[in-house]
Amino acid sequence: MLEGIVRESIGKSATKAYRRDGYLIANIYGKGLENVHAAFKMNDFIRTVRNKETVAFPVNVAGKEMNVVVQGYESHPVSGNLLHVDLMVAQSGVVTHYHVPVKPMGSPVGLKNKGMLYIAKKRLRVKAAIENLPNAIEIDVSPLDLGDSVLVRDLPTMENAKFTDSDRVSVLSVIKAK
Repeated sequence: MLEGIVRESIGKSATKAYRRDGYLIANIYGKGLENVHAAFKMNDFIRTVRNKETVAFPVNVAGKEMNVVVQGYESHPVSGNLLHVDLMVAQSGVVTHYHVPVKPMGSPVGLKNKGMLYIAKKRLRVKAAIENLPNAIEIDVSPLDLGDSVLVRDLPTMENAKFTDSDRVSVLSVIKAK
């Protein structure tokens, strides 16, 4: 479980001091909950997010345990380091928007015809309660040939969950390799 601390001061100089000490600045919020200004050790946060198996993951801030989802982040334009992350508390029964990763299954036929699989949307926006949310959207790409693509409208509908991306948006396609 990811351990964090509550930030007492949220000013510019205090934020710089936290970053200098290796902390990642975070805001934790949820429907009907008070915002929590927190800080996590940068390396622990990255390790936790990369190794998570579900969309939500547990954190402990000031002795308070909660399940959170990454809603947004800000990275440095030059170095690429994370500067700030927004975490939303995943409350059961509350329907809201989540970004669910896309996972292609199989090997497309178009790869043998000098093509390559291009994933246009790595994450799809889904409106659902956290208990009805899939861990990943698995798409079978084995019948795709060169020039074929999968749009949001081609994906099977999920029970108790709805795609909120436009139905004409391309999720993945097989394109000609250069």
